[in-house]
Amino acid sequence: MSDTISELVGCGATVGLKRLNAGVAIALNGCGLQIVDAQQAVEFARAIKSSEELKCIEASLRATEIGVAKLRDAIRPGLSENELIALDTDVVGCHGYYSDFSRTFHTGPSNPSGEQKTLYQLAYEQVHHNMEIIKPKMSFRDYADNAWNIPDKYYANRYYLSAHGCGMTGEYPYLYHHGDFKDAGYDGTIEPGMTLCVESYIGADNGAEGVKLEQQIVVTETGTELLSRFPFEDELLG
Repeated sequence: MSDTISELVGCGATVGLKRLNAGVAIALNGCGLQIVDAQQAVEFARAIKSSEELKCIEASLRATEIGVAKLRDAIRPGLSENELIALDTDVVGCHGYYSDFSRTFHTGPSNPSGEQKTLYQLAYEQVHHNMEIIKPKMSFRDYADNAWNIPDKYYANRYYLSAHGCGMTGEYPYLYHHGDFKDAGYDGTIEPGMTLCVESYIGADNGAEGVKLEQQIVVTETGTELLSRFPFEDELLG
């Protein structure tokens, strides 16, 4: 797009765009083209949230958590062939803002097996390790290099992203696993005001079960703040 516009009207042209994604906004702004309200466009592309947007996101999460709690309370043995029930909310909720967290529940009637606990605890460890390393001004590459190492037996079934932006839907940035960064990743900077969803799926290749967990956070000037509050399963962590 930049090459075509520059060829037609020259470098430094002013460009009005009705809608743009992160790659377009950042690339055009970096190529010398003047986007109408360029700063606003780039901040949107970088997924910086205002205080009012964060209020909308939190309202969306609280409403979604009520729904997930009702679903969890309704789970009974016999409702599913599987002993573990997993869900990823992925919902455009209150005020048009995305609520995105994942949980996995044990249905019973027996107690969780040792293998089920192992899967759950590894997914929990991955999510929390990766939340803890996120810092403002951290590069996407540094995040990938320091993210939790997925054990070999679960690597083939890894979730395709380590973390991703979250606003009115899933959005920039997309943070990839270390092993995928060379082919799929791109560099950038984690900025204060970004809302991120930190992902995990742990399930062995050819295994019978797996665990999906995910937390939604906001990056602050000093670290991160947890936005999703739905509890984890004590019986699977014990």
